[in-house]
Amino acid sequence: QVQLVESGGGLVQRGGFLRLSCAASGSIFSIYAMGWYRQAPGKQRELVAAITSGGSTNYADSVKGRFTISRDNAKNTVYLQMNSLKPEDTAVYYCNIEARTIIHGPASRYWGQGTQVTVSS
Repeated sequence: QVQLVESGGGLVQRGGFLRLSCAASGSIFSIYAMGWYRQAPGKQRELVAAITSGGSTNYADSVKGRFTISRDNAKNTVYLQMNSLKPEDTAVYYCNIEARTIIHGPASRYWGQGTQVTVSS
C-alpha cells in the first residue's frame, strides 16, 4: 500500500511560478528515487525532473535552469519549484517514486494521480 498525494497545481500566467509537492505514504521501506513527469494533450508522458535519495538530480533540457526538484527524505516528500513558467509547460504533472515496500523485496514504481498545471500566455 503506497499512496502519493500531489498538490500545488493551478493556473498561472506566463512568467509566473508554482511549487508542486508530493507526499508518499503507506508501507514504504525505502525510496530510491523520486521524480516528476508531465503529459500534455496529444503528447507522451515525459520526465521533467528526478532526484535520488542521495540528492543527485536530473532535469529535462526544456526545464533546466527554471525548475528545481528537492526532497525531504524524512517526510517522504518531493517538491518541484517551477519558475519562469511558459505556456509550453502546460500539462498534467505526475509524481513518481521508485521504492520497495519490504526489506528484501523488489523495487517498484508508483504514480500519483496527477495535478494540472496551466500557464496562460
